[in-house]
Amino acid sequence: MTDTSTELARGLLTTLVEAGVTEVVVAPGSRNAPLSFAALGAAAGGAVRLHTRIDERSAGFLAVGLTRSHARAAVVCTSGTAVANLHPAVLEAAHAGLPLVVVTADRPARLRGTDANQTTDQVGVFGRLVPTVDVADPAAVVLAEDGPTHLNVQLDDPLVPDGGWTLGPVASPEPHWSADQPEATELPLGPRTVVVAGDDAAQAARQLAESAGWPLLAEPTSGSRTGDHALRCYRLLLDTDLGRRIERVVVFGRPTLSRPVTRLLGRHDVEVCSVPARGVWSQRPYAVALTAPAFAVAAADDPAWLAEWRDADQSVAARLDALLAAEPDLTPYEVAGAVSRALPPGGQLVVGASSPIRDLDLMVRPYPVGSRRKTIANRGLSGIDGVVSTAIGAALGRTSDAPTYALMGDVTFLHDSNGLVLGPDEPRPDLTIVVVNDDGGSIFTMLEQGAPEHAAAFERLFGTPHRVDLAALCAATRTPHWRVESLPELEQALASPNGGIEVVEVRVRRDNRRELDARIRALGA
Repeated sequence: MTDTSTELARGLLTTLVEAGVTEVVVAPGSRNAPLSFAALGAAAGGAVRLHTRIDERSAGFLAVGLTRSHARAAVVCTSGTAVANLHPAVLEAAHAGLPLVVVTADRPARLRGTDANQTTDQVGVFGRLVPTVDVADPAAVVLAEDGPTHLNVQLDDPLVPDGGWTLGPVASPEPHWSADQPEATELPLGPRTVVVAGDDAAQAARQLAESAGWPLLAEPTSGSRTGDHALRCYRLLLDTDLGRRIERVVVFGRPTLSRPVTRLLGRHDVEVCSVPARGVWSQRPYAVALTAPAFAVAAADDPAWLAEWRDADQSVAARLDALLAAEPDLTPYEVAGAVSRALPPGGQLVVGASSPIRDLDLMVRPYPVGSRRKTIANRGLSGIDGVVSTAIGAALGRTSDAPTYALMGDVTFLHDSNGLVLGPDEPRPDLTIVVVNDDGGSIFTMLEQGAPEHAAAFERLFGTPHRVDLAALCAATRTPHWRVESLPELEQALASPNGGIEVVEVRVRRDNRRELDARIRALGA
């Protein structure tokens, strides 16, 4: 006879599959054993694809990456500190509006409030930003569609089934997509306007910029850095006379990369019109004059305004390329540019936080509309957590045969090196991870902490050199590793991936990063 915990776990897996979950990531544990056996049965029947990871933080970000590639994923773990290790991924999903499903095993209610092993208060453990269902009956489960759902499952002994079970594909409800576009608020022409597209802005930002004839200042992960209105070096122009003439900004998504953009959006002489971003907090951190789900214009604006921005962008981009070409050593900017150029139509790029995403922002030229190149990053909270695992998940979640690349710094890579620990039976994607290794945290050299007056404390507190041999680290997980020393070598490595997960390490300098960044900023003066 089937025990209660096994019935509960099998019922819950059936409910998840019916709700559209196609990927299940399991971290091992005893208390979650009924859920793990049920996930294996669902995978055996073809209802889901199963992934196992020994580290809950990596497991959580693997599920985030899968979800970012539009494959709805659930992550399953045992009780106690295992749950807490999911918190970074859950917070990222909450702030990015990702419908991640988080399934945590818990003790039965009779043991709560006692000193039973691995027992803590798991109900609401992720805080008020994430809804929790304390599951004793799978019929009570309802999943959020615009953020994560925490399912805390009460499992009592016995924790192993007394027989086999499989779950075949279940007809899940078709996603309901309204054919109706959101009602657009018409914006008057006249004020000198730019469109700012932050993370996850999508094509609506590009479409408005093109219909109005306005410059498009689009971050790489906006989904709208395409077409001939998108500018490459916009952030170098915002503190110039041209930038100071801006009178209105229409902002989409979550702009998080650039202090010049932050200053622009906070200016008292600039009117801000906002399309709310996804995630639990949609309120902007600056004054907004007008909020609407969509904006439109009746006609195109004065073409001279866009022409000025295009001319300025082309001029500063040419000077930037000349400056970098004259450098005796390979720079992180050139690494980012090479990766962006290597991305083919239909390809996917996952970018780490800190310097790489900002380097890419200056180097990636707008792609042609319709080329379906996708750039993603964990910009919900902009952390360096779990980027290797996110990239693996994003690559696994693709239905296209086009390659996936990842670009990240050495500290970000080390922070999630556990993401390379995959068992022999685990699905492995084709993924080339480019690690820009400057032996520490170069992002801080460009901030206040990197000023000369803090030099005595900088290396210990912020530079944090680690001296890790990345080749040896990769060898420990049998991950192929290549170290390249020049731009042609990097371009060759990117053009000839060997399949599977591989790491391309590019060594660059950090000691001159602050000075190099200052010279680049001066190009817009």
